[in-house]
Amino acid sequence: MADVLTKAPATADAFEALLEPQLDALYRTARRMTRNADDAEDLVQDTALRAFRAFHQFERGTNFRAWIFRVLTTTFINRQRAAGRQPAVEMVDEERAASVYDGIADDAPTPEAAVLARMTVDDIVRAMDSLPREFAAVVQMSDAEGMDYQEIADALEIPIGTVRSRLHRGRRLLRKALTPILAQGVNHDEQ
Repeated sequence: MADVLTKAPATADAFEALLEPQLDALYRTARRMTRNADDAEDLVQDTALRAFRAFHQFERGTNFRAWIFRVLTTTFINRQRAAGRQPAVEMVDEERAASVYDGIADDAPTPEAAVLARMTVDDIVRAMDSLPREFAAVVQMSDAEGMDYQEIADALEIPIGTVRSRLHRGRRLLRKALTPILAQGVNHDEQ
């Protein structure tokens, strides 16, 4: 990408200034989408290159974060199509899943919150990796990256209602994936 950036210094500087703060978030989201570190790095690199090439289409003063995440999502989908794999939406039994945030009070630590505090990053990463990609991407963008519904909707090019639904279902699935770890932590405390 460095070769491409040297061709138009003023544009390259503006693009780099906007892109740099987003790189970590782009990588984390790409990691959720691809479920592979090397593929995630490639996806972010392709995204940056495509975004730079299309930077003249970006309207200054609008939300660059949503725009670059939309480029990431489009690049991922195009890669999936080129490889002959359509990202599949898995249907989930919503009655059996529970929200990841149920039972966690803001003002007083609950036993569940204490167990959550002892979870390792690897536990959470494994749980996130177990989610269907569509849900993992929305949960990642919302809960880890702090994007609002509209930013996520713009980035993924889906309606806000779909964002809300996927976020709700994704959190429920995450809660379900973390339940064995939570139970293990509670059982460990009782011994």
